[in-house]
Amino acid sequence: MRLPVRFSFVFAAVAVLGLFAPVPRLHAQGQSTASQTSGAGTYIVVDPLSNVRYDNRYDVSLGLAYGHTKAGPTLLQGSNLGGLDLSGSYWFSKHFALEGTGRGYLGTSGAGPNPYSIKGPFISEYFFVAGPEWLGPHNKHGALIAHALFGGAYGRFDQDLRGQSPAVVDFYNDKVAPAAILGGHIDLNRSARWALRISPDALVTRYGIDYGNKRTQTDVNFAISVGVEYRFKKKR
Repeated sequence: MRLPVRFSFVFAAVAVLGLFAPVPRLHAQGQSTASQTSGAGTYIVVDPLSNVRYDNRYDVSLGLAYGHTKAGPTLLQGSNLGGLDLSGSYWFSKHFALEGTGRGYLGTSGAGPNPYSIKGPFISEYFFVAGPEWLGPHNKHGALIAHALFGGAYGRFDQDLRGQSPAVVDFYNDKVAPAAILGGHIDLNRSARWALRISPDALVTRYGIDYGNKRTQTDVNFAISVGVEYRFKKKR
């Protein structure tokens, strides 16, 4: 039987809507669900953030890291270095934890005027610090976390100077120096265990020079890491 054009159009529209209608989904154990009813039917909405509790004992994060530094006390040009940031925390309570981090930064640096045509030598910097961590404002969507970490940094500045003294390019000497990382994390939760983590920090170092007039200098530089955090299931 042939349908009138008007009824054919309605039938086609209903068929298309049926193809795109929401399909009820099974939900993972422990996740909260809510049923909603619309003209297209009843379906289940799963909230992946329903179990975010901030009651974990341990967490670990890994991110791509950027750090700005100066390889020498009188250099006008700084260095933009890239690397990795690996951090872990042990939570004593909901708001306080002990955090430790290891970070490595690699890249090239500007060099002072020199008779050896040394330009853009390769340098690297490694941080090993630990200290208190504090959970600030938070909800199931995310959290602001502050930390103050102290320890040391190993700077390698003369590895690409063709055997010349770092004094030739106004660099610091290779050495382990006192260091601190001051800043925190911005966590954007994706589930009860996983979060996107952004970590803006100030890198504080106190390198020295061992040639000529021996002295040390405190430098404060900006760093940021972007990566993921995992909260282990073990609770406090």
